Amino acid sequence: MTATTLNVAHFLDRSVRLTPDRTAIVCGPIRLTYAQLDFMARQVAGGLRARGIGPGSRVVVTCPNVPYFPAVYFGILKAGATVVPINVLLKPAEIAFHLQDADAAAYFVFEGTSELPMAAMGKEAFDRAGTCRHLVVMPRDPAHPPPIDGATTLDAFVTGHGGAVYTEPTRPDDTAVILYTSGTTGQPKGAELSHLNLVLNASSSSDILVVPCRTSLTEPVVSLITLPLFHSFGQVCQLVSGVHSGNTHVLLPRFDPAAVVQTMLAERVNLWCGVPTMYWALADLLRRGGVDVKAIAAHMRLCISGGAPMPVVLMSEIETLLGVRVLEGYGLSETSPVATFNHSERPSKPGTVGQPILGVEVACVSDTGEPVATGDRGEVVIRGPNIMKGYFRRPDATADALRDGWFHTGDIGVLDADGYLAIVDRKKDMILRGGFNVYPREIEELLLTHPAVSLCAVVGVPDARLGEEVKAFVVCKPGMRETAEGLIAWCRERIAIYKTPRDVEFRDALPMGATGKVLKRALRDG
Repeated sequence: MTATTLNVAHFLDRSVRLTPDRTAIVCGPIRLTYAQLDFMARQVAGGLRARGIGPGSRVVVTCPNVPYFPAVYFGILKAGATVVPINVLLKPAEIAFHLQDADAAAYFVFEGTSELPMAAMGKEAFDRAGTCRHLVVMPRDPAHPPPIDGATTLDAFVTGHGGAVYTEPTRPDDTAVILYTSGTTGQPKGAELSHLNLVLNASSSSDILVVPCRTSLTEPVVSLITLPLFHSFGQVCQLVSGVHSGNTHVLLPRFDPAAVVQTMLAERVNLWCGVPTMYWALADLLRRGGVDVKAIAAHMRLCISGGAPMPVVLMSEIETLLGVRVLEGYGLSETSPVATFNHSERPSKPGTVGQPILGVEVACVSDTGEPVATGDRGEVVIRGPNIMKGYFRRPDATADALRDGWFHTGDIGVLDADGYLAIVDRKKDMILRGGFNVYPREIEELLLTHPAVSLCAVVGVPDARLGEEVKAFVVCKPGMRETAEGLIAWCRERIAIYKTPRDVEFRDALPMGATGKVLKRALRDG
């Protein structure tokens, strides 16, 4: 390998050389060693190369957390092509957009289930797009693949390819992965992440997450992955960084708190990463009792939260229930993803997302782009080797997001004197009520301290007099009740009148996306 060569798949190459017989992937009864995972990835790479798909080509993947994902992911990288993982919940029209926008040469899609027929929807999208050359189906049962006209099964695609297939010598600035943003404002945009972006961020993630979990140099860290692998958090922070470190990765195709607890016990999990709503569901289960929490805590070394700010009261409860430290970080798809973290070597500051990681700078700026004073609110801007190359074929959007070397996140934050960052809210989620700025997270943090409140979300709704009014959506704890009037009065005693919700709607559940984030847009639109 020359000094100008770098490929994320070299992480897998390294681990298969060092620990070929170590278990790399666990998913239900399936267990794959690093040697087996590498062979599958090399087969995929060989199948792509045989069809002229390599450097400069893009391959779209729809796949849940099953062994196909890491095999295809690293196979595409080994071929020198770019991986474009997309949300498994997308419908045909949305998939077709991604196939066309990414100018995909091939589309790998998991068969799915009767409730979520991914392959059938993928076929409809493939035909609708009309621009992609190869449709490859990954069946639930390889012995009984679904009959889909015009599609190739993965087995047929890779037949005759494998063995001594090498990893393509890509350059550090070549695009490794394109991650599409959620598209909350217009059509989704593809953030181009280079091999250098991901290698450095995954290496930092390994230092942050894996090193504190090690009990010896020979025993692997067992990492439970419930975060969807199409999302940057689970993909880079757990899978890619874990392959770099030789971890054992336990995959759950769908988040379920009971399955999480059962898996933690059965596999002696050391490390778990989740978003706040996953921790909320786990805490709700543990509160009811009947779980051997001591057995979980005997092996668990670290819990990580990201994806959205974690309420302080929830973090405290999880730490008490599991007897394990919960560390929170911050980042976006455009930052590969980690930008800041509450490092294990330093005391955590609950309510903050920590300090910048290696090589990264963070600042908070005013609307005019000037740095705000320490402790004042401003838009969070980031620069460093973790920043994306840009949005794929979106020069205007790239120029708007990347200004003078800084990536503008759209998040509102506060930096303290020690460089710890606190995320106050999303800039677009801020409520402007009668000329006053209202930050929903502040109200949500307060509501979660109410004894009857289990989960909540605060949004701005149109108001003829004030422009926007504050509305709270609340899920109560099992067996507990509260009235809207009582909750509003309780808030009025604790926060300024202009911040107090004027409307409270109780629900059995809140709408959530595939990554576990509350879909505030659905609440506002509903």
